[in-house]
Amino acid sequence: MPVVDLVMPKMGESIMEATILKWHKKVGDAIKMDETLLEIATDKVDSEVPSTAEGTITEILFNENDVVAVGKVIARIQSGGNVVLPKVETVAIAPAAAPAAPAAAISHGQQAPAVSNSNGSKFYSPLVLNIAASEGIAMSELENISGTGNEGRVTKKDIIQYVAQRKSGVMPSAGPAQVISQSAPEVPVANTAVSQESNVSTPVPPGYAGTNVEIIEMDRMRKMIADHMVRSKATSPHVTSFTEADVTTIVNWRNKIKGSFEKKYNEKITFTPIFIEAVVNAMKKYPMINSSLEGNNIIVKKDINIGMAAALPSGNLIVPVIKNADTKNLFGLTKEVNTMANNARNNKLKPDDTQGGTFTLTNVGTFGSLMGTPIINQPQVAILAVGAIKKRPIVLETPQGDVIAIRQMMYLSLSYDHRIVDGSLGASFLTEVANELERFNPDREI
Repeated sequence: MPVVDLVMPKMGESIMEATILKWHKKVGDAIKMDETLLEIATDKVDSEVPSTAEGTITEILFNENDVVAVGKVIARIQSGGNVVLPKVETVAIAPAAAPAAPAAAISHGQQAPAVSNSNGSKFYSPLVLNIAASEGIAMSELENISGTGNEGRVTKKDIIQYVAQRKSGVMPSAGPAQVISQSAPEVPVANTAVSQESNVSTPVPPGYAGTNVEIIEMDRMRKMIADHMVRSKATSPHVTSFTEADVTTIVNWRNKIKGSFEKKYNEKITFTPIFIEAVVNAMKKYPMINSSLEGNNIIVKKDINIGMAAALPSGNLIVPVIKNADTKNLFGLTKEVNTMANNARNNKLKPDDTQGGTFTLTNVGTFGSLMGTPIINQPQVAILAVGAIKKRPIVLETPQGDVIAIRQMMYLSLSYDHRIVDGSLGASFLTEVANELERFNPDREI
């Protein structure tokens, strides 16, 4: 009976590894083709991985919270009936001080040195490494912490307990490591934040003990967002320009056609696809906005891929990408915007949905803000924020003279990388976007 290797799938051009969040199956379980096998997380999005075969799971080669390279075998499935599961023996690994000593089989009740990689150090989950780094725990010190987790691994609970004892001045003695499995894989370690282990309380930071506060540990997605934002500010010197646009024509046109548009296309039209269309048209006149910087080389992108900030169920924001936005009409943009937003709300985005963006639009007006100073989504060089549309009295020039009228006004702000986008280019592009919005045809057909 054939045995099928299930590998960590390729989830985007730039994604080389993923963190295993949760296994939906265990060894011995039956699984169908395309049934969800596990959940994974990349630095962009969480995703479910379906099985590429039908049968019985005979091996699971990685644990939850492990970081696995794309293409690595993560599990094996034996198709057909009468599946015989492999016998897993537990063994002791010889200590590093005596590499020539042969490994001897031991029972689960015996103690053994912890598994080592080629450098003689244990394997740790990224979460444990993250805590160790934040607490200033060196690798040599980390290796002396006894683990209570599966296969002797140091868990979040272990290291938090160690940190608490360390701060109190009571240093715990390093206990022996646990038994390991002969089939335990060597897992590459990456400094990537992963999901929290459940039922473990967050330690109180120094200075807050006994105070009336609530301590909430950031979830994995929030940690990644924080890292991405800090990295962007450290990479690009940010400059932000502001302008405003009279979008009265757009508001009136949308109010007039939204019912017939939905009836004709079975899609609700929002302002976002109209904003994206204006950005695309302006970008054709100022292509340097659609670029990135690599070393001393400016890479001008010929494809216009617009990222749009969308909300996840957790409240965090993610940026799915509308590929080749310049090739789509207003209906095509509307359909993609709605699909991406719905998939984000329902945790259905695929890793590739967030890849390849060349420019980002964020609608801070959705949350009531008049304007914002957004942080550039690296490696892009600019990001546009559109604010809430508000009625305001505006002075209009007419053949009969200046008049004051109530108009639907919106602020726009563009943050850009001042290494390659100077004020002239940034302001000119932003002004052109506003002009595109104000030139909107009120008689446009749907």
